[in-house]
Amino acid sequence: MPTECNQRSFGFQPLGGREVTARFDGGTITSDAGGLLLREVEAKTGLLADLARCFDDFRDPELIEHSVEELIKQRVFALALGYEDLNDHDQLRADPLLATLVGKKDVTGEQRLELRDRGKPLAGKSTLNRLELTPARATAKSRYKKIVAQQLKIAAWFVEAFLQLNPTPLEEIILDLDATDDPIHGHQAGRFFHGYYDSYCYLPLYIFCGEHLLLAKLRPADIDAAAGSVKQVAWIVERIRQQWPQVRIILRGDSGFCREPLLAWCEKNQVDYVFGLAKNKRLTKILGRELHEVEQQFQATGEPARTFQEFTYRTRQSWSRERRVIGKAEHLAKGSNPRFVVTSLSAERFAPRPLYEDLYCARGEMENRIKEQQLCLFADRTSCQTMRANQLRLWLSSAAYVLLQALRQHGLKNTPLAQARCDTIRLKLLKIGAIVRVTVRRVWFSLAQSCPYQAVFAQVFENLCCWELPRPRPAPA
Repeated sequence: MPTECNQRSFGFQPLGGREVTARFDGGTITSDAGGLLLREVEAKTGLLADLARCFDDFRDPELIEHSVEELIKQRVFALALGYEDLNDHDQLRADPLLATLVGKKDVTGEQRLELRDRGKPLAGKSTLNRLELTPARATAKSRYKKIVAQQLKIAAWFVEAFLQLNPTPLEEIILDLDATDDPIHGHQAGRFFHGYYDSYCYLPLYIFCGEHLLLAKLRPADIDAAAGSVKQVAWIVERIRQQWPQVRIILRGDSGFCREPLLAWCEKNQVDYVFGLAKNKRLTKILGRELHEVEQQFQATGEPARTFQEFTYRTRQSWSRERRVIGKAEHLAKGSNPRFVVTSLSAERFAPRPLYEDLYCARGEMENRIKEQQLCLFADRTSCQTMRANQLRLWLSSAAYVLLQALRQHGLKNTPLAQARCDTIRLKLLKIGAIVRVTVRRVWFSLAQSCPYQAVFAQVFENLCCWELPRPRPAPA
């Protein structure tokens, strides 16, 4: 007979004359009941179901207990709820809340085929890692790993999700480009030392439209920040224009993207741009009079001073033509601080000051989105041996971001959390304790009465219930 173990009690410091005791005997309780809101977003949009269709499953259908769609949902929902590692799923696989999010009808796992799996409705880490570790050429004859990620389809999924979540055509959009470091600590493929970041890292390329993620491309760090940007921008712009033929598009980025191939492509394809331009002696000399004026003004007032000047400029060798450049002459307590941007936008549309201060400087908001990816959704967990596997990890993290952004855009509107960061949304709205009871007709989640954000939760639920989302036209074959 199995030995019956008594529950261990934890005796904490007393409260007045009362003992404070804790035990793990509360029954089936989840700490993530707010994840039901994410399930509602997925039910409205089918985003993760669409993502699952970007995989080819060569497994024997008669032996499958966890479909690709269920595996994708399990992984992405867990990332959104704060569980970054595959190892976490050896405990999460018994969670009836996550099973409900994934869509498992047997939320308690009592009907699993193997006795050892009973009570565990979800997949463990050894099954989930097949998403990442299946090679591109796997077939039905492969021994173990047979779930092949179609990378071009997955990359396109992010743009399709953007178009789906914004069904009304926009008159003008700004596409922000940026590269960032993804530090690595092993000997992964594509590992190189980057002098600027002073570490071994990857150098992923991101493209955002406002808060919407359009591209997350993992790259080795031994390349220029703008490497491959023309190719990526070209297909994204083409797809957006197929859906919104009249949209005006502006590309925006720092000086790392001020490269002739990208500038020339924009001019050839009627895409405007505003990019930072690295300062040099010629540019500083052109701005010399303005720099002298702001220095004198600073010395007279002791306050920072700035002014702007515009001029046409062409590099001695790399540029194919003259272009409009805006120079910012600024003097601060630490000294002179000249800055330059190059743009295709006319002076009639944007005067120098608003172009720099209102349009160009707003690109800094994209850095907050990248921080959400890396700090809140674990986009830097690229510890697999191959670039292919690490790219899929980055995409799964990015899919969790897309799901949370959809919740933020449509569920959190007109609430105090409408502009909240992903980890704030998780902490205040998703991490809600609840008792779980499963009956023949219902799965009950009795949420904590002491939750301080009950009113916000109710408003988000109402917003999602009222959200009608038409699906966009399919992309041309």
